[in-house]
Amino acid sequence: MPKKEVPVNYLQNYLPPGTGDAVLAYLQQHKVHLTIAKERASILGDYRHRTNHANHRISINSNLNKYSFLITLLHELAHLLTFEQYGNKVQSHGKEWKLIFGQLLAQFVEHKVFPADLEKEILLSLKSPAASSCAEDGLLRVLRKYDKANSNQQLVEEIELNKLFRTKDGRVFRRGEQLRKRFKCLEVKTGKLYLFSPVYPVEVVTAV
Repeated sequence: MPKKEVPVNYLQNYLPPGTGDAVLAYLQQHKVHLTIAKERASILGDYRHRTNHANHRISINSNLNKYSFLITLLHELAHLLTFEQYGNKVQSHGKEWKLIFGQLLAQFVEHKVFPADLEKEILLSLKSPAASSCAEDGLLRVLRKYDKANSNQQLVEEIELNKLFRTKDGRVFRRGEQLRKRFKCLEVKTGKLYLFSPVYPVEVVTAV
């Protein structure tokens, strides 16, 4: 069954105040079929370019806060604009995409739609936008402040050494030492070691 497109007026509920008209202008100009998806662990958003049988398609996770939603949507729109200009001749997160994504972000920063702390981090990231829409560590930390409160969720860097945490797929890990930027963590069930980003969100485990 094809995914249902988001009604125009419903989209406003997911965006920061004052951004709806600008976003809708892009969606309408490029005939984008936008859907809002259930939470996906591996991605925040997704883009599929137009074909002879379908328009451009973008999907964004429904559980994102309004600022994360906007940044992720701009990330996917940058893929669309890159495809329109270059087709499949450039890398998906190459210099062409980075330039376009940066220009989109700058447009919204200019209109003061982000809180001051977010604006500061976005301006820093504009030098080279990350491949993941909210992947700059500093930006992720600030964006998290605008998520709905979840007292049992922390970032890996906030977990104490040797304490347990659970990932979204249900696996339990013991936090180990930091190796450069990432943390070495032991999966309790298998004894295998994995490296985690310091800003990866996890659930605190009090007992196994």
